[in-house]
Amino acid sequence: MSLNELKSILQASGIVGAGGAGFPSYAKLADGADTLVINAAECEPLIYTDFMLLRESLPAILSGAAHIMAATGISKTILAVKSHRAELLGLADGECLADGVFVKLLTDAYPMGDEINLVYEATGRLIAPAALPITKGVIVLNAETVYNINKALECKKPVTDKWVTVGGEVESPRVVRVPVGMRVRELFEKLGVSVSKKQLVLDGGPSMGRIVNPATAVVTKTTKALLILPKDAPAAAHKITSIDDMLRRASSCCCGCSLCTDMCPRHLLGYPIEPHKMIRAANNAAIKENPVMAINATLCCSCGVCAEVCCQDISPKDVILSLKELLAKEKLRFTAGNEAYTPSENRAYRLIPSSRWETMLGVRRFDVVPTYEPDLIAPSRVEIPLSGHIGAPSLATVKVGDAVTRNTEIAKSANGLSLPQHASICGTVILTDDKKIIIEAK
Repeated sequence: MSLNELKSILQASGIVGAGGAGFPSYAKLADGADTLVINAAECEPLIYTDFMLLRESLPAILSGAAHIMAATGISKTILAVKSHRAELLGLADGECLADGVFVKLLTDAYPMGDEINLVYEATGRLIAPAALPITKGVIVLNAETVYNINKALECKKPVTDKWVTVGGEVESPRVVRVPVGMRVRELFEKLGVSVSKKQLVLDGGPSMGRIVNPATAVVTKTTKALLILPKDAPAAAHKITSIDDMLRRASSCCCGCSLCTDMCPRHLLGYPIEPHKMIRAANNAAIKENPVMAINATLCCSCGVCAEVCCQDISPKDVILSLKELLAKEKLRFTAGNEAYTPSENRAYRLIPSSRWETMLGVRRFDVVPTYEPDLIAPSRVEIPLSGHIGAPSLATVKVGDAVTRNTEIAKSANGLSLPQHASICGTVILTDDKKIIIEAK
């Protein structure tokens, strides 16, 4: 199979980065790579989705890697796993799992799943600011993404299911298989999970996940976890603070200690990002006054380390996100020059151990290996978002009243970077517009 043939199959199957970003996977594949890194770091606390896939379906992931290697000419694949998870899986550093596929134990610290940190830890190659891994001969794919690629190639099935960790402050954490578009409310009802007024629900991890309303939210192709956390947990504090309040706090309370910069994982890799200086730029005038410093905000990976180490209860991450929005409106972003970037000699001593990070977030007591439930949960209806990926939204090809079967295409790719969508259940289309398609089960 040629590279272009593989890319065509991936696009037709609607495969996106399942780790949370949602970038169309076909667009990541390119000539010139010599290493595939399978990201199984799962650096966010409480998430066990990739862990369960490695434990239960490792042969499928290895088969997917073999197909990618054959089509791209890549000679080596690195399965990157945090050391404490690898121990539970019985994996050893340097272990050969298949022809050209080797295990790499990552430092048991947060945020090892960040693509830039991951590539550096797994290969020793430092990606320049604003550059892509392919510039260093590396392609990075999430473990579930590789699993989906294998299913598309060997089973001829598009992405219509999502593996999700349902955990946090629940009686029985579990990893379940859910049709894309299933309503979170219905999923919780079927699992016997309830959410009180003293709790919130995150789509994603406690560090980078976003608060969602379980009454209206749906499972998407990028939903890695649905975590229920108490509102008084440190992990929730900054998420429930409005951006206006955070900007006011930033402009009045910052003591200039620079601890946020000292602990920033990207700064420790030598990137020109200094969160403590961006705190001072918490207003629209910042871009005009110091455009170079402000543009460096686009280098932030939003890991949230800066927010948890701040002694003034400021979230530099949120300030930086507001700067990113301003930069996007001005169509400004960081452009790398010919500078040489070198990781800090203090990096190894400033990485936050995973157990310590869980304690800082107030979620350590919820870290329990969940049960694995592979049977597909059947919903009464699904709501398929047409913009469930980075790039142009899909274009609906069905209309109200159409009967559809599972795995059939219901929306085609738009021009440019885009993906089609597929029915995740059998049923009847009851709504379609430029944002979503709703299917009611038979």
